[in-house]
Parts: sequence; structure tokens; C-alpha cells
Amino acid sequence: MNTPAQILLTQIDELPCLRIQHPKASALIALQGAQVLEYTPAGAEPVIWLSECAGFKNGQSVRGGIPVCWPWFGDLKRNPAEVQRSVQGDPALAHGWVRNQPWLLEHTSIDADAARIRLRYPTPLGLGSPWAAQVSLTLDILVGAELNLQLTTVNWSDAPITYSQALHSYFAVSHIDKVQVLDLEQCRYIDTLLQWRECADADPLSIRQETDRIYLDTPASIRLLDLGWQRIIHINSDTSRSAVVWNPWIDKSARLSHFADDAWQRMLCIETARVLDNCVTLPPGEQDTLRLNVGLSAPA
Repeated sequence: MNTPAQILLTQIDELPCLRIQHPKASALIALQGAQVLEYTPAGAEPVIWLSECAGFKNGQSVRGGIPVCWPWFGDLKRNPAEVQRSVQGDPALAHGWVRNQPWLLEHTSIDADAARIRLRYPTPLGLGSPWAAQVSLTLDILVGAELNLQLTTVNWSDAPITYSQALHSYFAVSHIDKVQVLDLEQCRYIDTLLQWRECADADPLSIRQETDRIYLDTPASIRLLDLGWQRIIHINSDTSRSAVVWNPWIDKSARLSHFADDAWQRMLCIETARVLDNCVTLPPGEQDTLRLNVGLSAPA
């Protein structure tokens, strides 16, 4: 007997979450950070990876899923000068203000194709920037045969704002030795492990060591080929021209919180981003949306 399509509010340790059951997929979403934690299409292995050691604590981002990074990505000091001037954030905070703060559940609906959820960040909530009270942020999530996210920023202030952002996606893989990242060949990238040197590769990317790369001028579609599970994960965004590829490998995994020593074998981050020279300058009265679509296909 099929489980009826439903969106249930549930408590996992300290965090309220939404558990989505639908004939086409299941998912788990934390209201803290508007963080998609799990996504599994019907009949498939999980697509979005959640750490087996994840903690569900107030004020702490959950390890895995799709954290929302906004209005800066990574170390604020590594962001463009115009982002630093605009957001005036706390440089001690990695990945911005919103990934470990509670969001408001604004809307849910279910139909034959998908479950839909809208979450809103309750600005200003003590944010440090003078424009924070005049900017709204929403995340629309669609859970169906594909996973769709739309992160929308609206500038109600009377001056332009500049920010960077990312949907920091952890993808589940059969084993890191069995995967390749396609479509980033010839794209220039910043290798943060080589003193932020600019590089480019001619071949598809295989992960054979700790990897932390910021790709620029990226295509609208990036494919993650997984020969172990005989599938391709399609990572599509028509609004992003940058992406981050990250795997901590062996030594760093042992130092990470809420991360098993061997978890590097089961995940790969390919983060849909707007960072460095792809950051956003949003004029007064305008809105901008970062879109992400994730789907599956079989290898040819």
C-alpha cells in the first residue's frame, strides 16, 4: 500500500524539520537554515547526502544537505571588496548569516507532481548590515521526480547591494573512486589549496586527493557521473556562472565535526554559486533568484 503524499512537521533533537513523502520522492528539510537535508527520488539511491554523524542543534549548521550561504560565501575576507563593503558582516562567520538561523514556514502544497514549500528568512533578526532590514530572502523548494530550489533576494532599500551566495550541495555517491565531474573541462578555476592559484584542466575531474576548487564561467549544466550506482546527477542552473567542488579526503575528514573518518568516500560537494567575479549587485527595487535543478538519468 502506497504511503499518501504528505508534509509532516517533526522534531529531530533540537530542530523542527519537515519530512516530505511523495510517490515521486522523499525529503527532509530543517527549518533552521532552510536546509534541505535529504532528497531521494522513488526507487533510487539518495541524491543529497546527510552525514551519519550529523548533529541537530540550535545555532549549528547540520553537516550535509544543502546549506544556504548568503550574503557571502566562505571567508568574508576572501570575498570581493564590494561584497565586504556592502554586507559589513562579522568576518568570523563562514558562509554568511542565514545558514544556522531559524526560517519561517510560509507555504506548503502538494499535487500529483510534487510537494512545494516556501521558507522566508525573518529579516532583520539582528543582522549587522544597515540594509538587512530592507532586504527579503525566500527559498522555494519543489520535491518531485526532480529537486528544484529558488533562492530569491529582493532589495527594498534605496541603494544597490552586493553579495555572494551559494547552495552548498552535498551529493551522495557510491564511492568517490567511482565518480567523475563532467562539463567543467577548460573552465578556469581557483585552487584554494594551491595559494588560490588560477588553473584549468583539459579532462573530466576525478577526485584523488583533497579538493577545494572555485570554478568560474561555468556552463548551465554540470554532470556528476557515478559508475558505481550507474547514474548521472544533473546539476542545472541558468542563473549561476560559478561552482565550488569540495571533498575533504582522508586527513581533513578526521578533523571535521559531525563527519565520519571515512565519509569522504560517500559524498562530493558541487555547490551552485555566485561568487568572486560572479557575485551579485542588486539595484534598488529589484529582485534576483539563484535557481538549482537536480535530476537523474542513466549513463549512455
